[in-house]
Amino acid sequence: MKTGIILLLATLLACSGVAFAGDAVQVQRVIGYAENAEVRQAVVDECELQTKIPVFLSKYAKKDVALVDGELAAEGRRLELVISNAFASGGGAWSGAKSVTVKGKLYEGEALVGDFIARRYSTGGMFGGFKGTCSIVGRCGKAIAKDIAEWLKNPTEGARLGDAK
Repeated sequence: MKTGIILLLATLLACSGVAFAGDAVQVQRVIGYAENAEVRQAVVDECELQTKIPVFLSKYAKKDVALVDGELAAEGRRLELVISNAFASGGGAWSGAKSVTVKGKLYEGEALVGDFIARRYSTGGMFGGFKGTCSIVGRCGKAIAKDIAEWLKNPTEGARLGDAK
């Protein structure tokens, strides 16, 4: 009977996202904007960068990242992310280039392992004139997620990723 209960609990934990495989880094499923971030309210309300960037990161980092609802656990590895800037005037590509900046700190328990500033600019790429502002900043967020996934393979302090180099 005890073996059955233990097996059931282990299965539930594995399916709940509470148990993390190996050295997976915890990342909040919804990240915030920095208190002093300069971002148009329309971008905050409509572009969903807070959820898109973690999802893209999870996609590119594969098993190295575990998305977590709510607060990150103090133990284990965790990556604290914040959107520090999203320069994105309305009007899509017609109003000029857009950019997104994300800051992150990677911890192992209480020890800081590394930190970075990641920035990406875009005018929308191919057919940019037909893309809206959210599509373009989403493209920036996707590129930043790729940069962060690569950085996680060899984290360093004071790293500058993407166009922040």
